[in-house]
Order: sequence, then structure tokens, then C-alpha cells
Amino acid sequence: MPRELIGAVMGAITLAAFLAMGFVVDRYPFGFDQHIMAAIRGENPPGWAIYAARDITAMGGGVMLTTLVVGVAGFLLVQRLWLTALALVMATLTGGWAVDLIKHIIVRARPDLIPHLVEASGYSFPSGHSANSAIVYLTLAALASQVTRRRATRIYLFAIAIVIAGAVGISRIYLGVHWPSDVMAGWSFGTLWALGWWIATAKARQAIGGER
Repeated sequence: MPRELIGAVMGAITLAAFLAMGFVVDRYPFGFDQHIMAAIRGENPPGWAIYAARDITAMGGGVMLTTLVVGVAGFLLVQRLWLTALALVMATLTGGWAVDLIKHIIVRARPDLIPHLVEASGYSFPSGHSANSAIVYLTLAALASQVTRRRATRIYLFAIAIVIAGAVGISRIYLGVHWPSDVMAGWSFGTLWALGWWIATAKARQAIGGER
């Protein structure tokens, strides 16, 4: 397993443990939810910050992620990396379904602590943008690590994936449509989902002796 993925997974496990403790000792919204949300955005956010947050949050939206997955899957098929293409599509599809299922089990309302700066519908926990961006970007990096020999390339891919997924999650808090715990749960779930598909794809690749 790439060291970069191990680091992301350890972070995801830490977040999951933190949230589990929160559920045991407190009720949501947790105290830290309210403090972080109040601190991350003032009463009068500057216009440039609002525009930036909206642009960043779009990177975790359904249209952007679907376009990215379709484009990359097409490229992989042209390269005859059939297994990688199939794993990418299945990981993102099933991950999105799992997030929706969890939302309908938890049925947590969206925060009303500060005004929403974008329209958001549906339930709040976990953050779909955070979870799906982690699923897509980290799965892309994880699967690419299996067909990329250079460690510097793998480090770069994981770094970009983590930065984008992190920025998307923070933008959801700034826009007022998710509690921080929603975002943390999304990051954690998406990272562990990417790990699961990395393991499954690695075993399948070994069983069939590669893709070429």
C-alpha cells in the first residue's frame, strides 16, 4: 500500500474515532460544530470569499465529479486499462449510493446557525460533497498509484486529491450548509471507501496478472 494512502487512512480513522466519541458524550450539533462554524465565517463575509467558496464547492458537485469520472474512465479504456476504468466507475457509483443511504438513515437537518450562501436540499450528515470528492479524487490517486512506478508522481497525485477534497469540505462549512462534523464524516467515509477499492483492485489485478 502506498505510504501516502496510509497517511490519509490514518487521518480518516482518527476523524471517525473523534466523531464516535462525540456521539457518545454529546448530541449533535456538537459543541465544536457551533464554535468552528461561527469562527470560520464572520457576520459579513467578503464577496471574493463567497465567490471562491462557491467555485471550490462546485468541484465536489455531481456534474463536476461525473464529468471527471467519465473523462478519466474513457482515457483508461483508450489505454486498455480495463480493470482500472471499471474500478473507478464502480467505486464512485457505489460510494455515492452509500452516502445517500447513510443520509436517509441519520436524517440530520442542515445547520441554521448562519445564513446559507448557496441553495442546498436533502439531509446533512454526512456531507455529500465532502464524501464524494474524497471518493472520486482519492480513488483516482489510489488507482493511479497501482499503474504508476514513480513515487514522486504518486505523492503529487495524493497531495492534489487531499487538497481538493479538503478545500471542498471547508467550503461547505463556510457556505453554511454543513456542520463541521458532517464534513469530517464525509472525509472519513470517502477515504476509507477509496482504501477498500484500492485493496479490491490490487487483489483483482494480481489474480489476473495485470491489465496489459
